[in-house]
Amino acid sequence: MLQLGASLFLVLALCHSAYGKLVPDFIHPCNATTRECLVRSTQDAIPDFVRGMPDLGVPSLDPFVIEKLAIPLTGLKVTFYQGKVSGFRKCIVDNVISELEKRHFVLEFHCNLTIRGQYTAVGRILLFPINGEGDAKVKLTNLRMKVDLNTKYYKDDNGLDHFGIKDYKYSFDYGDRVSFDLKNLFKESKELSSTVLEFLNQNWRTVAEEFGKPIVDYAVELAIRTIEKFFIAVPYHELINVPIPKY
Repeated sequence: MLQLGASLFLVLALCHSAYGKLVPDFIHPCNATTRECLVRSTQDAIPDFVRGMPDLGVPSLDPFVIEKLAIPLTGLKVTFYQGKVSGFRKCIVDNVISELEKRHFVLEFHCNLTIRGQYTAVGRILLFPINGEGDAKVKLTNLRMKVDLNTKYYKDDNGLDHFGIKDYKYSFDYGDRVSFDLKNLFKESKELSSTVLEFLNQNWRTVAEEFGKPIVDYAVELAIRTIEKFFIAVPYHELINVPIPKY
């Protein structure tokens, strides 16, 4: 009888580990897809979500690392490496739209982000020949972003329903300000480095529109793949208290 009880306990323990709650406590499922609840729930989740969840295979988004990123610009080749992007944990959610039947999801938010790392730059900015390398810092104030997701539903090997990401598109605006701090733009002249850096900051929007998009593309793709890993790990019914549409 003791052996039978032990076996039964083992079975129950295995069942609990296989089908027990996976969603972290900072996820507060909505009972309806109202804007008010979705915005509040998303805002509540962001600070902890972006720290990562190693037990679910979900990496950190704040900070996240850019090992190496080449940025081909008109007349100038910039390579950004050993970079860290921080600030996502303080993002403010402006709007969330969830259309479960249409498999459509929209997220709008704004953030202050800081990018630190190393850079090399060879080429020309207007009349200035560039041959620099050194520390780099880029600050974005009130970057505004809208991400438009087409989702899907599928069953895992245990027959549980999950969200999936079919495709996405996004738009963004650099907001109030982008500031650049690039050390040693001209290896031969600190004065010329300072002059060109001042020019870049005075014309920040024009520079950011060409310089910044590859970095934003990289960040959005990483965020989408991180959300996708979370959807793979956590079933639908733990994320929202609304019956899943037929599929």
